[in-house]
Amino acid sequence: MGKTTGFIEFDRKTEDYRPVKDRINDYGEIFSGTHDIAHLQTQGSRCMDCGVPFCQSDNGCPVDNLIPEWNDLVYNDKWHEALVRLHKTNNFPEFTGRVCPAPCEGSCVLGINNPAVTIKNIEQAIVDNGFEKGWIKPYKVEYRTGKKVAIVGSGPAGLAAADELNKLGHKVTVFEREDRIGGLLMYGIPNMKLGKDIVQRRVKLLADSGIEFITNVDVGKDVHTKQLKVDFDALVFTTGATRARDLPIEGRDALGVHLAMQYLTKNTKSILNTGNADTSELSAKGKDVIVIGGGDTGTDCIGTAIRQGAKSIVNFELMGKPSIERPENNPWPLWPLIYRVDYGHAEAKEVFGDDPRQYNLMTKSFIKDDEGNLTGLKTINVGFVDGNLVEINGTERNWDSQLALLSMGFVSPEHYISEDSNIDIDDRGNYLAEYGNYSTSQSGVFAAGDCRRGQSLIVWAINEGRSVAKKVDEFLSE
Repeated sequence: MGKTTGFIEFDRKTEDYRPVKDRINDYGEIFSGTHDIAHLQTQGSRCMDCGVPFCQSDNGCPVDNLIPEWNDLVYNDKWHEALVRLHKTNNFPEFTGRVCPAPCEGSCVLGINNPAVTIKNIEQAIVDNGFEKGWIKPYKVEYRTGKKVAIVGSGPAGLAAADELNKLGHKVTVFEREDRIGGLLMYGIPNMKLGKDIVQRRVKLLADSGIEFITNVDVGKDVHTKQLKVDFDALVFTTGATRARDLPIEGRDALGVHLAMQYLTKNTKSILNTGNADTSELSAKGKDVIVIGGGDTGTDCIGTAIRQGAKSIVNFELMGKPSIERPENNPWPLWPLIYRVDYGHAEAKEVFGDDPRQYNLMTKSFIKDDEGNLTGLKTINVGFVDGNLVEINGTERNWDSQLALLSMGFVSPEHYISEDSNIDIDDRGNYLAEYGNYSTSQSGVFAAGDCRRGQSLIVWAINEGRSVAKKVDEFLSE
């Protein structure tokens, strides 16, 4: 553990983001870019000798990070050893340290009656320090098995599977339909939360370790899985859950209503290709923007719209405002369903004077003009009676809007690949494969990550990417 009485002596204090007034003027990462080593050592000292570290249990970290170990190592100024421990379980801590919501902190034992250890900050600092010191280098594969594996999709699950299979000596080729490697990491998360130089740095390490990356190839369309099964000894689908939940209500065809991921992707591509924000019809510049749906993606839309110069931003949430403290039906060590202020909410309050979220609100229709352009939304307040959604009469309202972004989650992977490969899907539309086994209905074809489990966290994607690699290795060794 850290300091024996550290959790008694020191309070939780997270690392500060860059000031709002500075960061909203660019697409640089919201993080300060520097780590206060003494501060982090103090925070590491708060880690308790708790006997059973729930932070790395089923309710905590899905990749089973050795959190108490590297907290103690940081406290004792042993940063290289901490990095070795971190990489034993997590292929990409520079990603999780930035974008993971940190379920480990939600199940921290100290969190029962005190603020949890700042695990996420420490994780990011360990890996950032490792890169700064030059400790993280390409992996040297000493032996090749002669077996070839094709991975379809280059998000966190695909990259983790590729990394592990390459280390086992197999020749790995990753296919990506987009123009850049990274999947969700590249285009689903905006630059200010995860710099694309951070993603490309890791991809280059993987390429220098012997992994082949092929972009602009849409498996199932440009090349068929039947051919891949001929060319490779095993095939792994890690395509993500990319079918977004839509809102099929009156006026949905209005010009100005877009899926959140379309909006985020277009802006990121514009920044990477031109150095400037998107200025197409999807741009929020000068518009009243309404984001429908909360969560990380909704927050990312808010942050992006602010940087594009939105006139106003409102965020509709169907559910009620969460409580500040855990409700009785949400006990530790479950993830705390409490009120949180994310970076986009803080930025909106700074720019527009108030938190952008409006709760218990249902969109009834999109309003458009004679040319089909979006001009507003019609809503009604809702409540819940015995678990059932109930509309509240007399609360109808019209909102001005020229850009509405649908951020309501994802329902499943796209099915043209499953149809092309003739694999079964489950009742939710995901590729049918048992967790821990990952084999689909076709021999030699595996599925892992969000395309198998449904929309989830990056840490679960890494978990499944690492796990499917073991099963593929077993299959190739038969």
